[in-house]
Order: sequence, then C-alpha cells, then structure tokens
Amino acid sequence: MRAIVVEKTDAGQSVALKTFDEADLMDGDVTVRVTHSTLNYKDGLALTGRGPVVRRFPMIPGIDFAGVVERSDSDAYKPGDAVILNGWGTGETHLGAYAEKSRVKADWLVPLPSGLSPAQAMAIGTAGYTAMLCVMALERHGLKPEQGPAVVTGAAGGVGSVAISLLAGAGWHVIASTGREQEADYLKGLGAKEIIARQELAGAARPLAKERWAAGVDSVGTNTLANLLSMTRYGGAIAACGLAGGMDLPTSVAPFILRGVSLLGIDSVMAPKARRLEAWARLARDLDHAKLAAMTTTVAFDDVIAKGADILDGKVRGRVVVEIAP
Repeated sequence: MRAIVVEKTDAGQSVALKTFDEADLMDGDVTVRVTHSTLNYKDGLALTGRGPVVRRFPMIPGIDFAGVVERSDSDAYKPGDAVILNGWGTGETHLGAYAEKSRVKADWLVPLPSGLSPAQAMAIGTAGYTAMLCVMALERHGLKPEQGPAVVTGAAGGVGSVAISLLAGAGWHVIASTGREQEADYLKGLGAKEIIARQELAGAARPLAKERWAAGVDSVGTNTLANLLSMTRYGGAIAACGLAGGMDLPTSVAPFILRGVSLLGIDSVMAPKARRLEAWARLARDLDHAKLAAMTTTVAFDDVIAKGADILDGKVRGRVVVEIAP
C-alpha cells in the first residue's frame, strides 16, 4: 500500500510517499481502508519536523481519517461500516492516517454520522471537531448569546473557521481575530460580525482590561490568550484548544478572582467516547454544509507533504481534505 513515511535522520527527519508493507501496521482489532484524511496544524508539524509531534520512527503521520472497515475482530464494527477516527496518538505514537490502510483499536473509532459523507467528515476533521468541543464546553458553562459577543482567534484557520460558523449559527455575535486582513470577506461569509487585527491581542496583557466579550475560542495561546482573559466579561469563559502562537500563558489571577472568568481546557485527543459521539452528532446537525464547503479545499494524496509547510506558515485558509483513495 502507499503511505507517507517519516523517518529519523542525522539531520532530523525525512518524509516521503512510498510503498509500505501492510504487515508492518501496528496492533489493533480493526483494519480500515482509508478514503479521506485532512491537514491539521499538528499534521504540518509532523510533516515538516518543526515540532516534536512524531515520537516513534518510522511513523506514518496523519491524526484523523474517514474510511471503510475492511477487517474486524471487534463486535463493535463489521466489514463495510463507515467510520472516522480523531486522535488517540495516531500519527504520533501509532501509525497514522496518511496511508491507504490503518489498523487501530475499535474504541478509537466512531461511526460516520448520518448526513455526512467521508469527505465532509474530513472537511470537519480534528480542527472542526475541536471547535465543536469548545462550543459544547461554553454551553456547559451556561453561556448564552444574550450575555455578549464571542471572540474567535486564529479565525481563518481550521478551528477558527468552524467555530465562527457554529457560534454564528447558534445566534452569537462573533468577533473574529485574524492576522490576514484579506480574509475579512471570507470570515464575514462564515458569520463573523466584526473583524479585529491579530495585533490588538498580541502585546503584553494587562491584568484587567475593558470587558469586551462573554465567551471565546482560542487556538493561539501565549499573549493572545492572556489578552482574551483580561477582556472577558464578568462570569464569562474562554475555551483554549491550541498553541499556534506559543505554549506560555503570561497572565495574572486578576480575571479569575475579580471577574469570575473561567479558562476551559479542551482536549480532542483523549475525549471520552460519549462526548465524541455527541460532538459528531452535533456537527452533522448544526454545521451549515454550504459554509463547510466554502471553507474547504481538496488536495491529492501526492500533494499533502508540500501543504504541511503551508499550514504552519499561515498560507492555508479553512480546511484541507486529503483524498487518499477514490
């Protein structure tokens, strides 16, 4: 079968699309014929070696896929079932999605939701699934659109694009933060009502600043997240799910103890199955398919390696579907 393989070298790592022996796939009770994958920020790090994502070599990168069960030793799935996978160390410690086949544990899979095609599921991908987890966390916190605006950082990226569409669809006044002013029309098409420059949130944060929003979805981290917290209204919350700008958080306790602000941590890799099923059901029901199509581009399997650097350099808008097999 064909697979993208990352190998360790004296210079760091090499990556190439090559022939891979199916017999060398890792242990698992379900073998899936992969039809589609996607390109997430973490995939870009794995493909380029710019971040320590790959933790065993050789590795097939790719953290999510959609496909059809080919063989199963689990009662949960049978040959012919359409399934999707997000996370669980695939593409990091377990051979991942950029291959024509993948062998994984049944517990890692969820059925493809009714109403979504495999290509649409990967247009959503881990980025969109993470955005849904963020929205669900804000809802569990009790936040509602009438309490004020919601801010989304990294707005033109995968998480940001889906988060804008979901929040706007739920009635929120969405403020989109982006470093790409040329994407303003794209972001407004997804439902953003206001656009603010990334630079407004990039400087050192004050302990408390003027209250601007009741909720937020942040995929950037560092000063950006610190500024979001300092500008969050009393009782509001920010769902944090990424570190595109950095892993540090230079803030103070002031937003938490003086305004009752909450920081909600979002993990998409090891989320409990009930929550994964809920998130995918919500995505199938709540995400506007026309907006999903507007934020999606498709690349051939042969072209995904080159795209890895593009997503890290901010050259990718929205979501990228990778066609693994017809």
